[in-house]
Amino acid sequence: MSEEAVKSSPLRLAWDQLGNRVVMAALASATLGLAPFYPHAHIWKQLVNLSRGTLTAPMDVFDLVMHGAPWVALIAATFQLFNRASVLAAAQKRAP
Repeated sequence: MSEEAVKSSPLRLAWDQLGNRVVMAALASATLGLAPFYPHAHIWKQLVNLSRGTLTAPMDVFDLVMHGAPWVALIAATFQLFNRASVLAAAQKRAP
């Protein structure tokens, strides 16, 4: 594949438009979403409590929402990136 084709690939164009959003969401997920890191990620503890049905305290629910928000943002940003790439790919196929 030529260098020009790579520069105009739909995913590359979508990354140029939305890449900062994905990077910031990934950074937030790696820091705020996993903190505290020792002995295990806090979000993991909250998800285990949720699956066991022991997530009843309002503070625990608040913790789950606050530590889960960066992960939701990362999923949404990644979805937007690939959605934009598919729209750009369809537009390139229609263009002569």
